[in-house]
Amino acid sequence: MPEGRRQETRRPIMAHISQTEFQHAIGLLAKEMGLQRLRDRFVHLNALVTRRKIASAESLADQLYMLSAGLRRQVPATYAFHHLWTECLNAKIGEDGEKTLEKLAEAVNACLGEKDTVIPEKAAELDAALAEYERTLSAATGPEMARMDMLMKAVPAVAEKLRAMPPPAATPEAPHAAT
Repeated sequence: MPEGRRQETRRPIMAHISQTEFQHAIGLLAKEMGLQRLRDRFVHLNALVTRRKIASAESLADQLYMLSAGLRRQVPATYAFHHLWTECLNAKIGEDGEKTLEKLAEAVNACLGEKDTVIPEKAAELDAALAEYERTLSAATGPEMARMDMLMKAVPAVAEKLRAMPPPAATPEAPHAAT
């Protein structure tokens, strides 16, 4: 029975994002900050050791994905990515938006049972909660960044649902991003 106890004390296992999804996330960050500025931030946070310019967001993403083992390893590249992603999101969401999203996340979590599986009777409720969460987050960050953030925070059962949903509609570039 020690194995059962060990499972009870484990943290929830988050879904892993694919290399393509990670490339998309880095692309979104590069669109927000600019590619070279993003690379400089990763260098400053000790995620990268070279100061050479990066040719594309995809090459930066590939390098970081390998260094962090797809964000599974606890290394500077993983910490730096999460720091920059959270910083970018929090700047868009704000404190009030964060509180709203926490309440909506509680509704999503209420539909999950043991071992973070979807409770069959609450599947429709989960779909509605996910749609509301994504709508609220999309209003602040845009649909692509909202979906990516949801994927990175989701447990495997919810990530599977998110991946099965149609891709979010791309929105025109926000006025603050144009320079």
